[in-house]
Amino acid sequence: MDAETMKMLAVGLAGGLGLLGPALGLGLIGFSTVQALGRNPEARGPIMTNMILVAALTEAIGIYALIVTILLVFVA
Repeated sequence: MDAETMKMLAVGLAGGLGLLGPALGLGLIGFSTVQALGRNPEARGPIMTNMILVAALTEAIGIYALIVTILLVFVA
């Protein structure tokens, strides 16, 4: 394999592994929110507020991984 192929393979692995964590995190956030709403539906407001805040922070990590992957493709 030549250097360009190895670079693209490394970029793919970095992007895939970098986005795996936020994807699993968002799934667990959604799962926990549905469980909490099923157990205590009258606390919907505070539960949803906290869920949106934590999901946004988790999504930011995924965006950082995506930016690093794009930089590796075009700069490195």
